[in-house]
Amino acid sequence: MHSHPQPSPAALRSSAQRTFAIEIAALQALQGRLDDHFVQAVELILGCTGRVVVTGIGKSGHVARKIAATLASTGTPAFFMHAAEAIHGDLGMLTGDDILLAISYSGSAQELITIISVAKRMGTRIIALTGHTDSELAHSADLSLDAAVDHEACPLNLAPTASTTAALVLGDAIAVACLEARGFNRDDFARSHPGGALGRRLLTSVADVMRTGSALPRARPDTLIPDALSEMSSKGMGMTIVLDHDRPIGIFTDGDLRRVIAQYGDIRTLPVSAGMSHHPKTIAAEAPAIEAASIMDANKLNQMLVLDDKGLLLGALHMHDLLAAKVI
Repeated sequence: MHSHPQPSPAALRSSAQRTFAIEIAALQALQGRLDDHFVQAVELILGCTGRVVVTGIGKSGHVARKIAATLASTGTPAFFMHAAEAIHGDLGMLTGDDILLAISYSGSAQELITIISVAKRMGTRIIALTGHTDSELAHSADLSLDAAVDHEACPLNLAPTASTTAALVLGDAIAVACLEARGFNRDDFARSHPGGALGRRLLTSVADVMRTGSALPRARPDTLIPDALSEMSSKGMGMTIVLDHDRPIGIFTDGDLRRVIAQYGDIRTLPVSAGMSHHPKTIAAEAPAIEAASIMDANKLNQMLVLDDKGLLLGALHMHDLLAAKVI
């Protein structure tokens, strides 16, 4: 490689701006060309009884892998099949009930042409995503989606840049259209992502993280404040729940302690009911833990009670419990 002077910061920023401009223009042109072929492709995928098998090679293969992953995670059964591996045995993955989404900007990748000829004999429906709608790939497919771009962002107009962006966005558009048509919701998404942070936030319920039984600090309305403080210290929740015949009527927190000291001074003979907070915020055990976190954050609370539908105590949450469970 030839050595060149180090480019200036302004030159580097100018290069990035040109890339942005070229790729944005490519997407705007793609948006303007969206036609009934896109609608037909989405309808074909929605009616598929098998899987969407997405294939490509080279840079188109990388795009195909991402599109397959996006489809699968948003409610459309899909997987990626590498075009080169397909013609050496992986075509066994394909069935007549599947849809083959073949991606090639040139539309002339011989591996894809070979795959399509086999797929057609199996009765597999084929959608081509290509930059050349007059190519062999486009003519061989049941449907062809136009992903052409005027220029690559590469100054040599050689490296796939704007063209791969256009293909990727068109794949995203297909996935989102299918998602919306199926009514795919947050719970569905969480079930597809149980190991990730988002899935954990959406799937974790209050019951999964709340404290129960002997871990709960408890006091009666007539319990003296020093005794309530002892209970608070031993349970480590920064509060005690005030119960009247097993029904919560309030909580006594560290903040309540400061206020009652400021008001009365000597608190040694005062019952906890004299300084407790009435009508504390509560939540149901089956509610999402992220909902509890949102309520606690909005109300600047560190603790929250968990009640059943009859108003009886089931448990309690501390903000630290939500942090430990990585809900927030």
